Amino acid sequence: MSKRLMLKLSGEALSGDKGFGFSESDVLKVAKQVKQVIDSGYEVAIVTGGGNFWRGRTSNKIDRTKADQIGMLATIMNCTYVSEIFRNEGMKTSVYTPFECAFTKLFNKDDAVKDLEESKVVFFAGGTGHPYFSTDSITVLRAIEIEADLILLGKSIDGIYDSDPNINKDAKKYDTISLGEVVDRRLSAMDLTSSIMALENKIPFFVFSMNEENSIIRAVNNDIDGTYVTVD
Repeated sequence: MSKRLMLKLSGEALSGDKGFGFSESDVLKVAKQVKQVIDSGYEVAIVTGGGNFWRGRTSNKIDRTKADQIGMLATIMNCTYVSEIFRNEGMKTSVYTPFECAFTKLFNKDDAVKDLEESKVVFFAGGTGHPYFSTDSITVLRAIEIEADLILLGKSIDGIYDSDPNINKDAKKYDTISLGEVVDRRLSAMDLTSSIMALENKIPFFVFSMNEENSIIRAVNNDIDGTYVTVD
């Protein structure tokens, strides 16, 4: 049984049907599920995307580095908000960033692991602190550092396909696929850098749809249709 889990939530999953900002009802659903997972004996770390506020450089008038820094700030807003909803549901939480921030903790592996062992939900915000790295990158990096057993990728689609199912109605979905195949075929489970890092460090992950009822609980219990990405 996987004990220490890294959960990646897209920013869009936090905004619900609004497509921007926060949907308290949707975040509350996530919180209730994570509480059940914690109460079942798992340790949970979380990375959020920032797409509900910022989706990267949208204008050539903005430098790429500055655009990425705005994205880092978006993830801090998300983690701070989600953390508070979790606290309201009776969980203890910690929010870590890779740089000094007055209301977060500066990331330290030993501190983060101790928090996990004390059944706190640990949030990793602010990305890597550097431009040109995605939230996929920080998800895999922190999963490696805290020695997570499995990465759970909650997305808007129900797994990994050989092509975009929104464009190709005949796209084939994989139930199981190796990280090596994901890298070789350039499949869009995560960005290529993150997939290679997961492959080199043998971190498996499971891709599932956040649109399913109780999707997180079902993903943990292997009771949802998705794609399991193996390290073999």
